[in-house]
Amino acid sequence: MKIRSVLATAVAAAVTAPVVLLSAAPAFADEKPAARTQQARPTIEELEQAVDLAQKDYDAAVIAVKDAIKFLEEGLEAETYPTKAAVIETKQAAEAAAKAKNEADQAVVDAKTALDAATTDEEKAAAQTALEEAEKAAEEAAAAKTAADTKAAEAQTAHDDARVAQVRKISLLQKARDEAEKKLDAAKKALADAEAEEGEDGDDGEEPGGECVAEPKLTTVVRGLPDKVVGGTTKTFTLRVTNGTDKTMDEVHPYAAVHAFDDKGLKELDSYLDLEWSTTANPDWRDTGLPGGISVGSLKAKASADVKLRLKVDADIPAGQGAVFATADYVNEDESCGGYPDLDLHEFQILAKADGPGKGEDTEGKPGKTDNTTEQGGTSTTPVNGTGGSGNGSGSGSLATTGSSDVLPKAGLAGAAALVLGAGAVVVARRRKAGADA
Repeated sequence: MKIRSVLATAVAAAVTAPVVLLSAAPAFADEKPAARTQQARPTIEELEQAVDLAQKDYDAAVIAVKDAIKFLEEGLEAETYPTKAAVIETKQAAEAAAKAKNEADQAVVDAKTALDAATTDEEKAAAQTALEEAEKAAEEAAAAKTAADTKAAEAQTAHDDARVAQVRKISLLQKARDEAEKKLDAAKKALADAEAEEGEDGDDGEEPGGECVAEPKLTTVVRGLPDKVVGGTTKTFTLRVTNGTDKTMDEVHPYAAVHAFDDKGLKELDSYLDLEWSTTANPDWRDTGLPGGISVGSLKAKASADVKLRLKVDADIPAGQGAVFATADYVNEDESCGGYPDLDLHEFQILAKADGPGKGEDTEGKPGKTDNTTEQGGTSTTPVNGTGGSGNGSGSGSLATTGSSDVLPKAGLAGAAALVLGAGAVVVARRRKAGADA
């Protein structure tokens, strides 16, 4: 099974433990906020459907733009289109009115010529009457031409407005097309990323190098952690990791984390605690929560390695209850991997600075040398029993104890276990992926 499957049972127990414990105290349980639901990641099939829908939307948008441009260039200019037909009709009427006006103006000119040529009074009177009639007809023709020109201009304006409206429509359709193209590209990228991720996990959806396995013989034991710590003190103790199998583990990574609540179980105290580690190979103290975690390198069969841990307790910490969580996993050069399928819990009581004398740097909590283990990352070949648990001076027990006054702090500590397990699973997956890409 994969490492996340190996740890699934322990994670489920750690997450549900607070619910079980808090059921004994309904007054507090009612005050807890409802848990947020997480939306599942889309499947490959769902992403493919999203691409298909986005492609259809984009294709439709492209067609809409083409149709709109074609309508602008052809449809609006068809003689049967209302505004275009009005332009043609009014233009013809304006041309006819202009011709009629020209003819009327010419009639006036001819009438004036006839009047000038008349010699008798009778001829002059007739020519004058003809001139007056021609001038009246010319005025009417001019008015008709003006009216026809106005109608033609109005028709042309209406047609131009229709073209402008169509151009604006094309612009909106082009924006919609561009937006549809962006959504299509995003859908394709999401699908490609998901397929690439699935490909990295192998053809059958598994991680490269095969499945991670549960390895109960890879154990961690906390030694030298006192049952009580006082604000303002520093406690140094040991985390021993043991390879109880018959094979060498190429890269072993223990995990350690600290979590605490006040006596009422309402306030988390993690910000008052700092857990650091060091080994002979890495003598500088480092925070256990930094990327990369703890490493002891290769660990031979039936061998152990010690990691020094240092717990710094802030002077302002209130009284409460804390725990150090420990587990381990391994990754081999052939990309096989596994880990301890559980999480060891080592509890301690927190005393406020005023409640106890306190010390500075604690030396009593350090483990003594043994003939079987090399300190700070050394190894030995002494056989081990392959079981985890607490070491000397370390409290370890079940979080399912009920009826005590510290039920709420224990519930918080149980929930913290899920975070430690989840972090371990993520780091293992990243290390395996890094090895596969190398």
